[in-house]
Amino acid sequence: MSDVLNRDPGCLFCKITAGEIPSSKVYEDELCYAFYDIDPQAPTHFLVIPKEHIPSVAGVTAGNSAVVGHIFEVIAQVTRELGLDSYRVVSNIGEQAGQSVPHLHFHVLAGRDMTWPPG
Repeated sequence: MSDVLNRDPGCLFCKITAGEIPSSKVYEDELCYAFYDIDPQAPTHFLVIPKEHIPSVAGVTAGNSAVVGHIFEVIAQVTRELGLDSYRVVSNIGEQAGQSVPHLHFHVLAGRDMTWPPG
């Protein structure tokens, strides 16, 4: 990976990973950033995002897909550290599905019963 990440200067999550907007950090490394959701939908609710700007799952390619695998490794690590043995991972793609920030992100929700079907 190059030293210069592809970022969108107008993107809320790019601003968070750059430290321009404060957040409640859960985890950070050179590829991704995790932080608590400002409007939690469960007792534990955090997001994990790549530092590189990828608009959504629909923007994942052979050239950037390794970060998705890494994000799932991070989710497994952080949930173990938080003592969570049951949780849901969600990624919304597009406005109709509820994506409000056009930057790939995974919601990790835990601490309550998750109903099915969702939404």
